[in-house]
Amino acid sequence: MKLEYDSQADAAYIRLSDAEVTDSEELRPGIVVDYDVQDRVVGVEILHVRKERPDINLDHLELERV
Repeated sequence: MKLEYDSQADAAYIRLSDAEVTDSEELRPGIVVDYDVQDRVVGVEILHVRKERPDINLDHLELERV
């Protein structure tokens, strides 16, 4: 898994797989999911990150397994 943040676009991208993206779907405003040819999730783009969560620290993120 890889996290990228573009400060100019204020967008974060969570890459879950190296597979080629063949389709995308906006699940709700500002949340776009990318799929591979087998409809598996490849990545998730989150727009307006700092605008929505000005307190978020993109230098240190913790993932919680549930």
